[in-house]
Amino acid sequence: MRKIILFLFVSCAFVMIPEIKSWAVDNVARTETKQASNIIEEKSEDGKTTLTMSALDAVKLAGNLVDAGDYEHATQILTMMPDNNSLPVEIERWYLLAQIAQRQGEYDTAIKIYRKILDDQPDLVKIRYELALCYMEKEQWYRADYHLRLAMAGDDIPPNVKQAMMYYRWIARQNKNWNVWFNFGAAPDTNVNQAKGGKECIVNEWGMFCRKLPEPERVIGGNLTLGGNYEFKLSDHWRWKNEANIYTNIYDKHIYDDLYLSAATGPRYVWNRGDVWLASVANRRWYGWDKYNWALGGKLDINYDFTRKISSGLSLRAMDNKYDEYGEYMDGETYSAYPFVVYSFDASKYIMLRGDFERTTAKSDAYANWRYGASIGFGSELPYGFNLYFEPYFSWTDYDGDKWIVKHNTYQPVTEHNFIQRYSVSVANNKLDFWGFVPTVIVAYTKKHSNIHSREYEKWTTEFTLRQRF
Repeated sequence: MRKIILFLFVSCAFVMIPEIKSWAVDNVARTETKQASNIIEEKSEDGKTTLTMSALDAVKLAGNLVDAGDYEHATQILTMMPDNNSLPVEIERWYLLAQIAQRQGEYDTAIKIYRKILDDQPDLVKIRYELALCYMEKEQWYRADYHLRLAMAGDDIPPNVKQAMMYYRWIARQNKNWNVWFNFGAAPDTNVNQAKGGKECIVNEWGMFCRKLPEPERVIGGNLTLGGNYEFKLSDHWRWKNEANIYTNIYDKHIYDDLYLSAATGPRYVWNRGDVWLASVANRRWYGWDKYNWALGGKLDINYDFTRKISSGLSLRAMDNKYDEYGEYMDGETYSAYPFVVYSFDASKYIMLRGDFERTTAKSDAYANWRYGASIGFGSELPYGFNLYFEPYFSWTDYDGDKWIVKHNTYQPVTEHNFIQRYSVSVANNKLDFWGFVPTVIVAYTKKHSNIHSREYEKWTTEFTLRQRF
């Protein structure tokens, strides 16, 4: 067999190849363009054959070799090609290299390449789908489910592919038996004590007496979240799920350090469109390294996919709260509901609506309250590896009983009503990947309005964290 040496050059013409999201993997396009290809065949004096072709023709030829199972020569062509200024050609080249790795069982290599492509073009459904399949081969079920969910929101997906995606999501749900999460970073706070400052005064028969209110305190610190869950498989549909989580903020002023532990266990039922988990829950909290409160209760978590673009969930909780120091006033129960709906516009952009409804009882009516909250979040994976999420959140709290406070220079009973608005934006870049963790910056502004002047405040918080990449 004659040895073929390929010298490739980039055609000066602006040539666009069909997008990768074509589910035929461009086989038809390769066949149709082959007849129009400008491939020049030359023979040298030593009998060797030289083929000169454009980058587009080289990619088409490599694609045909991949389809024929000739991975060796396809790899030679794809790796000998110089970098191309045409993004579609480059994406097709990297896609074929990933396909070769995937078909040869080199899933780690394929995953790296698919991630590289999605960093530049996050809306490519085909790439996200293939990445999910690689994660399934690696038994990384949570990552596979994440990318399948996004891929299913893409447009122009053939019916048979939609059915395959739904089937693979069902397989992922069946096999998601464990997960571990670990986030850490810096967390400066401009008003950790939620104070307003100023002073308040009362007037009586002896004159006016004033006192200074606490001033906002700035702190620098770090946060840590560490958790995991494990499910014992009882049948194709039934599981026994166990979960534990640690969250802490540690500051340079340790009186504001906050440590929160939680654990849950109970049966979980999964099916092709969702899951239900009924669990017993235990929580423990320390504030300033002093025991603050603990709670026991239960929860019911429900997740359901209405369509391939719309998913929803509902978490119901009932907790019995006990306070270490203020139990004679604050001991009671909390009943809460947290619904959410996610609509995916395509494989890279989505909107999330969330609500929270909470009823807290207490021995003293001054601490019993109703709370309502709502938020609307916008998320998108952008070119160059950026990941953006913006969410405004609003909540209202109405207390049952009066508090004796200073108002209009005299002590008087007031029933407290609060309104909180919070705006947060999160920015990450997937190209800055450190051992599977991606740096993330979260900036948030919070302002509290209240009919009790001393309870109002505003603050900025900034978090620099490392989060697991999916």
